[in-house]
Amino acid sequence: YQVKAENRKTIWNTEEVPEGSEFDDTWDPREQPEYQILFKQCVGTEDVFFGMSRKDPSTACCEDMVIKIKLPETKYSDITLDIQDKVLDLRTPKKKLLLHLPYPVDSKNGKAHFLSEEETLKVTLRMSRQFDFINFA
Repeated sequence: YQVKAENRKTIWNTEEVPEGSEFDDTWDPREQPEYQILFKQCVGTEDVFFGMSRKDPSTACCEDMVIKIKLPETKYSDITLDIQDKVLDLRTPKKKLLLHLPYPVDSKNGKAHFLSEEETLKVTLRMSRQFDFINFA
C-alpha cells in the first residue's frame, strides 16, 4: 500500500483533513453560545390521522434541521454566519460557534432569522441525506 503525496513536505493528504477544520481556531478566547438542534417535518392530515404515508416521528423522516443559538447582547449586524454542507460557523464580537452538523445540509438554500426579543438566531437548513429519496418519494 503506497500513498502518493502532492508535495513531499506535507504530512497528510487533503482528503484526510475533516471538513470545517479550516474554521477551527483553538486560540480564539470567545466563548461558545448555548444552542439547540431541532428537527422539523412537514406533515398533513393524511400522515397524522390516517397514516397513509411512511412518515414516522423519527429524524429519518424530517426534512429540515433548525438550530437555535442564544446570542445575548448581540446586534443582528454583528453576526457573521457561514454554512457549509456539514459545518455551521458563527462569529460575533463575544461568541464563536463551530458546529459540525449531524447530517449534511443544502448550504445554498438555508434561512436565518434573528429574534431580537429572545436574543436568538434561528437557522433553518434543508437536510440532504443520501437516502432521503426513500422517505420523501
